[in-house]
Amino acid sequence: MARLFSPRPPPSEDLFYETYYSLSQQYPLLLLLLVIVLFGLLALLAVAWASGRELASDPGFLTTMLCGLGGFSLLLGLASREQRLQRWTRPLSGLVWAALLALGHGFLFTGGVVSAWDQVSFFLFVIFTVYAMLPLGMRDAAAAGLASSLSHLLVLGLYLGPQPDSQPALLPQSPPQPSQRPIQLHTIAPRPQGPAPSEADPSAQLAANAVLFLCGNVAGAYHKALMERALRATFREALSSLHSRRRLDTEKKHQEHLLLSILPAYLAREMKAEIMARLQAGQGSRPESTNNFHSLYVKRHQGVSVLYADIVGFTRLASECSPKELVLMLNELFGKFDQIAKEHECMRIKILGDCYYCVSGLPLSLPDHAINCVRMGLDMCRAIRKLRAATGVDINMRVGVHSGSVLCGVIGLQKWQYDVWSHDVTLANHMEASGMPGRVHITGATLALLAGAYAVEDAAMEHGDPYLRELGEPTYLVIDPRAKEEDEKGTAGGLLSSLEGPKMRPSLLMTRYLESWGAAKPFAHLSHVESPVSTSTPLPEKALSSFSPQWSLDRSRTPRGLDDELDTGDAKFFQVIEQLNSQKQWKQSEDFNPLTLYFREKEMEKEYRLSALPAFKYYAACTFLVFFSNFIIQMLVTNRPPALTITYSITFLLFFLLLFVCFSEHLTKCVLKGPKMLHWLPTLSVLVATRPGLRVALGTATILLIFSMAITSLVFLPAASNCPFRAPNVSSTASNLSWELPGSLPLISVPYSMHCCVLGFLSCSLFLHMSFELKLLLLLLWLAASCSLFLHSHAWLSDCLIARLYLGTLDSRPGVLKEPKLMGAISFFIFFFTLLVLARQNEYYCRLDFLWKKKLRQEQEETETMENLTRLLLENVLPAHVAPQFIGQNRRNEDLYHQSYECVCVLFASVPDFKEFYSESSINHEGLECLRLLNEIIADFDELLSKPKFSGVEKIKTICSTYMAATGLNATSGQDAQQDAEQSCSHLGTMVEFAVALGSKLDVINKHSFNNFRLRVGLNHGPVVAGVIGAQKPQYDIWGNTVNVASRMESTGVLGKIQVTEETACALQSLGYTCYSRGIIKVKGKGQLCTYFLNTDLTRTGPPSATLG
Repeated sequence: MARLFSPRPPPSEDLFYETYYSLSQQYPLLLLLLVIVLFGLLALLAVAWASGRELASDPGFLTTMLCGLGGFSLLLGLASREQRLQRWTRPLSGLVWAALLALGHGFLFTGGVVSAWDQVSFFLFVIFTVYAMLPLGMRDAAAAGLASSLSHLLVLGLYLGPQPDSQPALLPQSPPQPSQRPIQLHTIAPRPQGPAPSEADPSAQLAANAVLFLCGNVAGAYHKALMERALRATFREALSSLHSRRRLDTEKKHQEHLLLSILPAYLAREMKAEIMARLQAGQGSRPESTNNFHSLYVKRHQGVSVLYADIVGFTRLASECSPKELVLMLNELFGKFDQIAKEHECMRIKILGDCYYCVSGLPLSLPDHAINCVRMGLDMCRAIRKLRAATGVDINMRVGVHSGSVLCGVIGLQKWQYDVWSHDVTLANHMEASGMPGRVHITGATLALLAGAYAVEDAAMEHGDPYLRELGEPTYLVIDPRAKEEDEKGTAGGLLSSLEGPKMRPSLLMTRYLESWGAAKPFAHLSHVESPVSTSTPLPEKALSSFSPQWSLDRSRTPRGLDDELDTGDAKFFQVIEQLNSQKQWKQSEDFNPLTLYFREKEMEKEYRLSALPAFKYYAACTFLVFFSNFIIQMLVTNRPPALTITYSITFLLFFLLLFVCFSEHLTKCVLKGPKMLHWLPTLSVLVATRPGLRVALGTATILLIFSMAITSLVFLPAASNCPFRAPNVSSTASNLSWELPGSLPLISVPYSMHCCVLGFLSCSLFLHMSFELKLLLLLLWLAASCSLFLHSHAWLSDCLIARLYLGTLDSRPGVLKEPKLMGAISFFIFFFTLLVLARQNEYYCRLDFLWKKKLRQEQEETETMENLTRLLLENVLPAHVAPQFIGQNRRNEDLYHQSYECVCVLFASVPDFKEFYSESSINHEGLECLRLLNEIIADFDELLSKPKFSGVEKIKTICSTYMAATGLNATSGQDAQQDAEQSCSHLGTMVEFAVALGSKLDVINKHSFNNFRLRVGLNHGPVVAGVIGAQKPQYDIWGNTVNVASRMESTGVLGKIQVTEETACALQSLGYTCYSRGIIKVKGKGQLCTYFLNTDLTRTGPPSATLG
């Protein structure tokens, strides 16, 4: 991460979220807020005109409305440019808030007398929208919300302060006593513009206002916190998804590299598809096909040339090398040969010790395949000549080439290596073995394809190979046209050795010279793999560094504008962020229906609706706060009749029961200490969180309960419309006129019932995950109920209140802003549309959050599958204990991987009879069916490796029908030297058991294939060097005299026997095995050796075991 944020630290992820993402999501809400306010102002004008009021007679109202329309239209124009909004987010949001606040205060002092309940709903709207719809942070929104609340309370508190001449309260009073004379009211011509002739002390109403505003602030802050949490979670999930996509792309690329380092592209695709199918199906790693045969990935190719090359003198040189020098020398040499092969369109097939062979004409046919192989052979000889001339080390190159047809592909289940088989391949191998050092030895078939491109000379056959003598065909040596030029120019023999001094070892001279070739390290493309366990989701470096507050948020232009500045990863980052834009909900989408927001996939829609919701308990707790606010308000503005108190007591009980059910899991410890019959109670909250039907029922019941309690006070008001303030002799009625019906509530409770209804609307928005259609239904139901109550059945209460307020005036009809029923209805509609917009937005965010979580899970699963596939592929090339060296952040590519071991047991097991069995004819599809049987043999051998008792056996490679394996390679370097001989070589017994098991497997195959193959096994143990070489096709291998002797033990062995050296026989006897001497035999390169056969009738001196062969 330090590299990512240097040298100039770009904005952090949180800053990017605050400055761009959060703003881009709230931008549509700001526009909708301004549109709602403008339509609300137009609705006020329309209602005033429709109600027959003369607008010209109320210049204050008209001026306020026109200023409001002009100001908000200007703000809408400013906000319509997203670029301006991004530059001036806080100032513009502050202007919108200030304009709303100014409009509210203008409404307070326009249209009639000022009352304590005036414009409470409008200020509640301002408070809630500051949190829910303005692009402000939580602190700024809280400051604006509290400032809005205090401004209303302070202005009315100062304006409606205690006045000695104020009128009595609008409370039900006892009828006047006969001795009292009513005070006469005198009519006043102009409409009063001053404090309402209400109660002597407005503190109770102001306290009710404070409770309303406090509830509005808490509900708004809660809504904003939920939305912020959802937005931030979706944002992080999108970044995690982007990170997973990058990891997935990286893993796919690495898999391609890995597969292509083993197999040609056409074969890699086929095998990868099968491996993916196995991983996704959760099957084992070695399933068989439906015809009971293992899959065979072998094809026949004609018109190819095969090159075999061997480094003469390398075995003696390698014996003088340290492990690091040996691996470096091999990697540099074969890395150079790989470069030459690439230049001449040849494909390296395999490395066998110091033998290198490749093919031209695979996988695509090439007309010049023979010339390509000859050129490559000449360049290889030339490279070795330069090496010899520079170092003075006596090594040379022997090359053989033959042209014909091959069967190519992969056999077995583990340690895949692309290989070729055919009689032509065998001939090419013998061409190399019988060739001359420093020359390219070719057959007549290859010479015919050269078409005179190179001069040749006949090869001397006196010392020729018996296989070639049996064929009786002439062979040729290619004359290198540049050999004479090099001889004429001359090279200072042993130039490097003369500079370094005569005392330097030849192997060190070789190593120093080869380092100058600069061959690539194995698996260099995996050196920067991101750690699979990394949980960070860094933002793209260029994307962050190029971000600035002046950067345009016009995302329709962003992808084109960024192409020149951002790389592909950054472009993908902005594409992902663009998919989260809330404006997308109105456009066609592959995931959503733009009208209903339903997922297009029915299964996903079902999964979304059935998903658990642990946060439901917090929704219920917040709605209880709204209910409690309604209760306090009712207690403040009413005379608290017993029936109302009893009703609220019952409702409190229901709410406490709901909260207990929702939070019962937090009471587990307490409940478990009680009677066992109550131990089931904590499961109630789990049921509520996991059962959608139960949640919907409880949520709907809660909202309806709040709605019902908001209008309960109307039940205790007179049902008949007999307002005493509208009597004919009202002008001469006493100002302390009381209600005639005992037990009724004060008229002042009517506007506060409307305000409680508004809180009921807000409670609907607190259920963030409630479906949009259910919220729409509940809001419509409550809108219809509220309007029918206050505009129809109980409209007379509003008229009676107005009559009481304007008692004794000529014009008892106030402006539309001062008439409770009209202003209440307009408030209901404004809150209805506002909450509808928020409900739609909430629904979109909830579904988007669910969608991205699902995408993230799917991508993580796919990434995990890809990582498993990469691991399987890598472990199919390398041993399990070596593979981590090349994966992720563990990769250390500064040095080549090499390891020396003191005691490793090496096995060579061959099926010599297969050479006679193999034939090429039309009956067996030119040898393909023969290879199918070999594939079964090798695959059955590989299946043994999955058994726990053979977990220490490591397959190295297969060479035609020879199987090479080793034990002791998973021991820590140097560990063997610290252990005694018995412990250090205890794995020899595992290898013997494995050899016996191979023989048993071959017997089973013989039984089913009606053959009589027998196994020939050679074992040896001792020190070896292990390492990984080859950049284009990395290969794990082991080298050393132990390996060479083990190979000779097999090649000089006897069918059905396990031949071992004298040292290995002694070690096995110490482990309880029986060996008997074969005698002294001649071993190529080793002279006379005394060898032993292992008695396989008994494994150790105990229970009988299967006889080998």
